[in-house]
Amino acid sequence: MLFWVIAALLTLGASLAVLLPLSRRGPTRAIDGSHDVEVYRDQLAELDRDAERGLIQPAEAEQARAEIARRILKADKAGGVATGTALNRSGRAIGVAAVLAVPLVSWGIYAATGSPDLPSQPLAARLDKNPADSSVDELVARAEAHLVANPDDGKGWEVLAPIYARLGRYDEAVTAYRNAIRLSGADGARQSGLGEAIAVAAGGAITVEAQEAFKRALELEPGQPKASFFLASALAQEGKVAEAETAWQAMLASLPADSNWREAVEQAITEAGNRLAAAPGPTQQQIDEAASMSDEDRNAMIETMVAGLDEKLRQNPRDPEGWTRLVRSYQVLGRTDEAQEALKRGLVALGEGTDDGKRLADVANSLGLTAAE
Repeated sequence: MLFWVIAALLTLGASLAVLLPLSRRGPTRAIDGSHDVEVYRDQLAELDRDAERGLIQPAEAEQARAEIARRILKADKAGGVATGTALNRSGRAIGVAAVLAVPLVSWGIYAATGSPDLPSQPLAARLDKNPADSSVDELVARAEAHLVANPDDGKGWEVLAPIYARLGRYDEAVTAYRNAIRLSGADGARQSGLGEAIAVAAGGAITVEAQEAFKRALELEPGQPKASFFLASALAQEGKVAEAETAWQAMLASLPADSNWREAVEQAITEAGNRLAAAPGPTQQQIDEAASMSDEDRNAMIETMVAGLDEKLRQNPRDPEGWTRLVRSYQVLGRTDEAQEALKRGLVALGEGTDDGKRLADVANSLGLTAAE
């Protein structure tokens, strides 16, 4: 009942705001020709003055008087009515009808299709209803409200963390996973979830921090699929595509036939194979020759290959995998200054803010180099 009273008052107020101006009568305007008669009389007086001063001939003055007289008679015959009343009465009637029709029609439609008797649901009531009947936003609000009141509920943080991740709120997912680990302890699932959230929050780059989380997950749960997959991806990110492919092959062999990870691993293996086929590398003959070489000759061959890669990147700098291999090669050879210089050139060529540039910087960080040096 309260709803209808409030709705009626609001409707009445809105209607009066429109009806009151329509009810006011506008000023009447004479159309009976009296104004024209006054003008003609002024013209006769002016004509008489001109005749007295001799400014106009008597014959012309008489003709002018006759013409003005005819106009005065015509104006008198026209008669007159006052406008502003009759002419505007129909317009006001239409306006009043339209204003009254709007609330009547809208009320009728709402009475037939609306639910005026439905009780209101404040936020607290919505949070208490069955989760199956709640939207995702309501579920998140429920969880957040619960954790505000119970910040030491590790299980609550663990439930909220993957929901944040699915909603794209990765920084909040990282915080939730950290709280869950702090309060409930570390396990394979929590650590791998934390590593994934860190990686996605970093734009897909598997940072050193993310790798540490994945390694901890494998310590707690050997063979943890998410951790195994992302650590192999980290190898590919660093340019160790062959090692990544080997890791994915081993992972695929250990996965159950019904594992949800099989498709992702098979796709990763295929992509790694394509990258290896497209990337230049030593032939089997070169590998065999290197195995039989002395350390000095082998190092000389490696130096030659690295120099060739460096020159190739100077000719074609838009090669993110090439820069990764070059930086890593120089660092493995102990030529840190050249590795640092190659890192700077690579970041300039790829762009520090791009995904390729960020991945190169992450690889360099894992090798002990920094882009700021």
